[in-house]
Amino acid sequence: MSAGFDARQLAANSAMPDMITDDPNAAASSRKTTWFKNSLHLPGKITSTTAPSKGTSSHSGIGLGAGILGASRGAPHLAEPAYSNSKADKSSREFAAFLSATDDEWDSKIEVRKTDPKMVGGGLADMSKNPSHAGSSNALRSSIDNSPKKGSPMTEEESKMLGEIAKLNSMQIRYAKFRTLLEQPNIDLDQLRKLSWMGIPEEIRPTVWKLLMNYLPCNSDRREATLTRKRKEYEESVAQSFGRGKAGLDQSLLHQIHIDVQRTNATIPLYQSTAIQEALERILYCWAIRHPASGYVQGINDLVTPFFQVYLQSYVSGDVEKTDVSKIKPETLTEVEADCFWCLTKLLDGIQDNYTHGQPGIQRQMTRLAELISRIDAPLYNHFQQHEVKFVQFSFRWMNCLLMREISLKNTIRMWDSYQAEGADGFSEFHIYVCAAFLIKWKDQLKKMDFPDIMMFLQNPPTSEWDDKDIELLLSEAFMWKALFHNSPNHLSGTGATNS
Repeated sequence: MSAGFDARQLAANSAMPDMITDDPNAAASSRKTTWFKNSLHLPGKITSTTAPSKGTSSHSGIGLGAGILGASRGAPHLAEPAYSNSKADKSSREFAAFLSATDDEWDSKIEVRKTDPKMVGGGLADMSKNPSHAGSSNALRSSIDNSPKKGSPMTEEESKMLGEIAKLNSMQIRYAKFRTLLEQPNIDLDQLRKLSWMGIPEEIRPTVWKLLMNYLPCNSDRREATLTRKRKEYEESVAQSFGRGKAGLDQSLLHQIHIDVQRTNATIPLYQSTAIQEALERILYCWAIRHPASGYVQGINDLVTPFFQVYLQSYVSGDVEKTDVSKIKPETLTEVEADCFWCLTKLLDGIQDNYTHGQPGIQRQMTRLAELISRIDAPLYNHFQQHEVKFVQFSFRWMNCLLMREISLKNTIRMWDSYQAEGADGFSEFHIYVCAAFLIKWKDQLKKMDFPDIMMFLQNPPTSEWDDKDIELLLSEAFMWKALFHNSPNHLSGTGATNS
């Protein structure tokens, strides 16, 4: 279950027993009502009596801090705001009231200051040095003076400006919440998970990920010593394996890893660097010899890259995917390599049966996905049956690589914010619901296709233009399906669904 989410309370509040019936179309027919009710329980969702009302000019501009469903794109219960001239004054006044309330909170409770030196491992960035935060408080105040005056119509440019200001203000509030939590001597992981579900600011993502993966201890006094000890342990492991060169290694294992690393993120310049490829090879080889029960399996090479990109980002400026690796200090790459090894180990420990003989974990996930689709959208499931489309033919890769071949690496990183916030089952149980939401997203197109077109579409879905909003809508949909079905296993049995 996701952090801070009580399914029983949600069921009581949303009258869910009336919605889960033997009718396979029941869940789909009640979807709109359920989305609205369940969205109120999304982890980390910020609510306020002073927030702009739906339909005002500032409503659609509320960004990540206002909740996943703040964006109107694709959300069933949100209507597009109407920017009529008659509503301009009211919109401006409501936004000014909202901005005043949140700006007061910023001024009275938040002080821009340097990070506690104990925040190691990619810790908090100085907000005053970050272009996305610097001077934003002053910008918010001055923008009120430039807001539409009474009696004047609101232009499209002014509406866009108000939306951007509201989004920036919301980001500031979330950043401040993270910073306050991370500066505590002992971090409350439950609170950190709740806050992280809605996305983690890039500046502090390295530290938050290490905490959520249980790599860094919650006690700030122990972090530096822990990092030093774990990095040294990894260096000793590398020296033991590679100290005599590659001639003494398992050549078959090393060859398979080398081939896969060469093909990893082939379109991203960072991963074409020889130094990065060699680092990935060492990580994967050391993990494989430490886990002989599973050993290396193709696809694990993908799973290390989100960690590598996030942790390296804290040492470089600009787009990490295009950074000049030759300008990065060798000791920095060594630290990033060690941190990635341990976090990959933590991740795979939770889904290790995905990679043991026969991959039973993936087999279970594919069966669950088929059962879910048969309940969520019976016509789509029947269409697949009619055209002899087997779930194993497309969903095996979804489970093996955690959808990393279907969406961009940057989108994956945002999705992993929520996966880690889900706790121990984020990369296993919650991922099944994300895959279900991903498949349902394309249902209208898929129902018009036959077998060859379905397979071609699912092997290369049109996600190249996806951004954070698309990922957040996907996650919110998955959250809804999990709320409906995760604690109702009987509704996912006896459907006749199969992945074979």
